[in-house]
Amino acid sequence: MPDCLFCAIASGQIPAKIVGENPRTIAFRDINPQAPTHILVIPKKHYVDVAAMAGAEAGLLDEIASLAHSVAADEGIVESGYRLVFNSGRHAGQEVPHAHGHLIGGRPLSWPPG
Repeated sequence: MPDCLFCAIASGQIPAKIVGENPRTIAFRDINPQAPTHILVIPKKHYVDVAAMAGAEAGLLDEIASLAHSVAADEGIVESGYRLVFNSGRHAGQEVPHAHGHLIGGRPLSWPPG
């Protein structure tokens, strides 16, 4: 999609600190981290939100979760715990209209997040 920041990152047009990748998904460090580990995991193909992504391609949401867990293991936060959050829509705090999960960890996390 033209003018989509995450599409440009996925295609390599905009540099990012890539920490994991498979054929349909990619993970990179958030530029405004909210925890010691804050990584975005996205589909390479454009979907506006998690609902659109989940309904479009079988197994894609599973691949996002699997890549997130693999990256969490690489980051050393599996045993202490991590959060994988999808904001869907403006009122939920989704700032970039491209489906993405936030992998957050590396410190105790409060609930509700904030």
